[in-house]
Amino acid sequence: MAKVAVYNMEGKQVDTLELNDAVFGVEVNEHLVHMAVVQQLANNRQGTQKAKTRSEVSGGGRKPWRQKETGHARQGSTRAPQWTGGGVVFAPVPRDYSFKINRKEKRAALKSVLTDKVANSNLVVVDELKFDEIKTKNFVTVMQNLNVKNGLVVVNEIDSNVMMSARNIPTVKMALPSTINVYDVLRAGKLVLTRDAVKTIEEVYA
Repeated sequence: MAKVAVYNMEGKQVDTLELNDAVFGVEVNEHLVHMAVVQQLANNRQGTQKAKTRSEVSGGGRKPWRQKETGHARQGSTRAPQWTGGGVVFAPVPRDYSFKINRKEKRAALKSVLTDKVANSNLVVVDELKFDEIKTKNFVTVMQNLNVKNGLVVVNEIDSNVMMSARNIPTVKMALPSTINVYDVLRAGKLVLTRDAVKTIEEVYA
């Protein structure tokens, strides 16, 4: 089992923690990680784009001029694509981009990125995160103490003081063990877990 240091909010090591290899020590499957990221980004797409084809724009019910002897190219409608105000060729229509992957594949992908964070020393375990007041400056100080510039911070339960203190920091994203996903873990420079969050993740995904 891999061992990681446990820090307090001042950035000092206070303990060590053994990680469960069933979650933080699996074989990294890059294909499943790619599938999970593509699926999440696809599912986030609204797919509400829409433009009108020549059959949907108004007007153009009659031929603009007769077929021959005018000197103009023959035209059948003023709503054809080459006309101003005409329809769009192969116009986009609303569609659903989402697709599904198996639950086991999604879990394996998450374990892969968690293992990668441990292998590259980008996992930081903090003893606890607690604040007496809502203050962004306090949260920034803790991140500096932990040497985290861009991170995903996972806490075991919602604490309004912690959540609100981190809300205005653009380089920090908060999450719960039940809401972490492959894309957010990959994007984060470092993954910051509280000791309780590590325990919950191991219980859920082991």
